[in-house]
Amino acid sequence: MALLLFVSNGNAQIEFPEDKVSWDFSLEQNGCEATIVVKVTCVEHWHVYGANLPEASFLLPTEVEPDKSSNYEVIGKVIEPKPEFYHDEAADEDIFQHSNAFTLKRKIKINSKEDFTLKGRFSFQTCDESHCLPPFDADFSLKVKGCGFESAKGAVFKALDENASEDSGLEFPEDKVSWKFSLEQDGTEATIIADVTCDEGWHIYAANIPNDEFGQGTRIEAEKSSNYTVIAKIEEPEPHFYHDEAADEDIYQHSKTVRFKRKIKITSKEDFTLKGKFAFITCDESHCLPPYETDFSVEVKGSADAVESVTETSSDNPEKSKKISDMSIWTIFFLSFGAGFAALLTPCVFPMIPMTVSFFTKQSKSKAAGIRNATFYGICIIGIYVILGTLVTWIFGASILNWLSTQWWFNVAFFILLVVFAVSFMGAFEITLPSSWVNKADKASDKGGLIGIFFMALVLALVSFSCTGPIVGTLLVEAADIGGIAPVIGMLGFSLALALPFALFAAFPGWLNSMPKSGGWLTSVKVFLGFLELALAFKFLSNADLAVQAHLLEREMFLAIWIAVFGVLAMYLFGFIQLPHDGPVGNLSVGRTLLGTTVVVFVVYMIPGLWGAPLKLISAFPPPMHYSESPMGVGKSGGGGAAEHGPEGTHLGPQNIWVFHDMKKAQAYAKKVGKPLFVDFTGHNCVNCRAMEQSVWGEAGIIDKLKDDVVITSLYVDEDVDLPLEEQVEVELAPGKMKTLKTVGDKWAYTQIKKYKITAQPYYRMLGPNGEDLDNGSADYKNHSDPKVFQNWLDEGLKLYKSVK
Repeated sequence: MALLLFVSNGNAQIEFPEDKVSWDFSLEQNGCEATIVVKVTCVEHWHVYGANLPEASFLLPTEVEPDKSSNYEVIGKVIEPKPEFYHDEAADEDIFQHSNAFTLKRKIKINSKEDFTLKGRFSFQTCDESHCLPPFDADFSLKVKGCGFESAKGAVFKALDENASEDSGLEFPEDKVSWKFSLEQDGTEATIIADVTCDEGWHIYAANIPNDEFGQGTRIEAEKSSNYTVIAKIEEPEPHFYHDEAADEDIYQHSKTVRFKRKIKITSKEDFTLKGKFAFITCDESHCLPPYETDFSVEVKGSADAVESVTETSSDNPEKSKKISDMSIWTIFFLSFGAGFAALLTPCVFPMIPMTVSFFTKQSKSKAAGIRNATFYGICIIGIYVILGTLVTWIFGASILNWLSTQWWFNVAFFILLVVFAVSFMGAFEITLPSSWVNKADKASDKGGLIGIFFMALVLALVSFSCTGPIVGTLLVEAADIGGIAPVIGMLGFSLALALPFALFAAFPGWLNSMPKSGGWLTSVKVFLGFLELALAFKFLSNADLAVQAHLLEREMFLAIWIAVFGVLAMYLFGFIQLPHDGPVGNLSVGRTLLGTTVVVFVVYMIPGLWGAPLKLISAFPPPMHYSESPMGVGKSGGGGAAEHGPEGTHLGPQNIWVFHDMKKAQAYAKKVGKPLFVDFTGHNCVNCRAMEQSVWGEAGIIDKLKDDVVITSLYVDEDVDLPLEEQVEVELAPGKMKTLKTVGDKWAYTQIKKYKITAQPYYRMLGPNGEDLDNGSADYKNHSDPKVFQNWLDEGLKLYKSVK
């Protein structure tokens, strides 16, 4: 209820860009030239930024971007009136903006004889004197009349010289390549067929080019429609392959005549016209012509057996890319729920249970009223912590949290923070909030009624901060690794466990007599949590070390630290050492003895890890096996299941397997030795990746195939190593969203997103002889963490490779 009130009150004040700026599109046409006209009006005191900003500016320019089309050519930049200018001293930045009413224009040159619809995107960011609203995109479309030329080629000649002839030496793609589209249909399935013929000495690129970073591949793209679903990639004959030494690039091409096919599943019972785009690049031995794109259409008959499609599917990515998996949500919820119970057993919270419940039962006129008030008190506790999680998500955003969790400086900062929390729990000092906050909340709680109960819950949150603050902070850090609404879910689980006893003991006050009395055992619980915080802190320091590959905290050192931390914890539990605020231990309780014994067993379990034991139970926490002083095990060289030296260009990877870190080198080697390429999109700080490598890769029936039957390339999406300057290119992640690929990690993350439309790691694919994806699909942690399932996927890929080799 509290959360709903918070959200509804927040929504009442939300501002939208389209309420502050209005616009109207029109077209002015004169023969083969036309001008897109945008009349923009800003509400008083609001403005938008200029269209043509200096290159160094961090402002978001106002854009009028027509879609790419062979029907026209965009000429020049956006034409705008002189913007208002001032220098922002606080930000030390030049501001160029427009306010009130103004007009933007953009010219195009028409290349089409037929009438057409011009579509595009209008984007801007609007601000007033105090704040800016989020960037806004709006689509636009305008009707354009054909200009009367017979073809785009004619328009080019006229633009050059009215007396120019088509024999003047200019070359056009449509003169070198011809095509014809048709359709083969069988019930609810149909195949788009493109018969393409190249002139003698000319060729076009293949459709399925491995790692097609420059978009050279021939494309047959059907427009999105509810009448059908595209169910497969383009089918093509085996292309001619050679390696261009000068460009250091693999070339896949077709010459003379070639037939491309693409299958669709019909979901319409009525006949319809399928429209799409056909695009290619054509070259001869000496040069390439500009990319060419044209429209195509084929008539399709509806099928009586068709089942109407309600969701869009994709054979390239059957599992939808989700920021947060259900498994992660439930994991963070139950971990947070357990942390809430741990916080309940601290000296700051536990003694408040009988006092609070006694207050409700004595002050309420009836038992029912006492239960109702205590229940509302519990709901208020949940609401306060959930609002905290909501604020973290809202302020920082899911993508920022997830991005931050892979940054070395962010992990170092949280290592320091968790060490401070741990030292506080051990009794060196207490982390408290300003006493004025507590006093004001306590005073407000005296008002009575529901408002007074809410402030009582707030007093609990503030007074218990020295015990709950480190736990809450740790939970929010862990939630950052998952992103999305994980902070909200984490706070929900934590507060639910914290609030539950208050409501239950109010309903059944007789249970209070069976509760253990407050005492020194609560301090022991607090110290125990401090040791856990200290151990977890080194996980974040390890993340930072892995991100920069400093090799300062390798696997042996990490395990040595954990063995020491949990060894000292065992000594504390058995009473051999004491910390500040501890009383005399006396006789050990059964619970403390059992817990101490469990910790000793855990320490003994970790010790063989110093000599190379896999430690599957904690595989997600230490650095991977290959990130150690002795990657093959102490005293081992080539006898530890791996050759002493792998193929040129490889590195020792998980399970002592030699892996490539470069896609092109791996592809060349896989083709040379005749093995499928196993592509592993992974991360240095990817917990699920380590779990797969330790618990699945090393299993019998899998490890031998990974070592002997495939070539592995591990592509780290968080590799913080700068790319060469010539490779630092700007790419489009999504319409209007540009990013400069600066690091090796940026490159592989973009490759995964661009090709497979998914961001999660680990993500595995198997490629065929020519770099094409094999039809066994993908493998990941969520669906393939069972070794048997992963082995079936791997075996299927190996069989498919043999069938197409």
